[in-house]
Amino acid sequence: QSQLVESGGGLVQPGGSLTLSCTAPGFTLDAYAVGWFRQAPGKQREGVSAISSPPGTIDYADSVKGRFNISRDKPSDTVFLQMNDLKPEDTGIYFCAADLWYPSTLDPSEFTTWGRGTQVTVSS
Repeated sequence: QSQLVESGGGLVQPGGSLTLSCTAPGFTLDAYAVGWFRQAPGKQREGVSAISSPPGTIDYADSVKGRFNISRDKPSDTVFLQMNDLKPEDTGIYFCAADLWYPSTLDPSEFTTWGRGTQVTVSS
């Protein structure tokens, strides 16, 4: 079954930055809308950002606007999530997901293909 692969997570201090990457071994990610989601312990998975294909439409959750930036690189067929000014409340497992159609909302149910996630921990 096709699956996405996330990388770039880690431990960072508050105010720091991380860049997550999402790739799709076995299929062309560039043909799909891609979203980033996160799940903190004991909480539901929530949408963070999404980018269309081609990259003409981008959305962000209010909690990350002005701090996170989603982008995609066609030659490497990779979608990135640059995260700046990280806060402890950004801690969680970050997942990327893909779908042929751009979502009407940043809801996990709008996406059909998922990765296994990468851990992001923001702590001093």
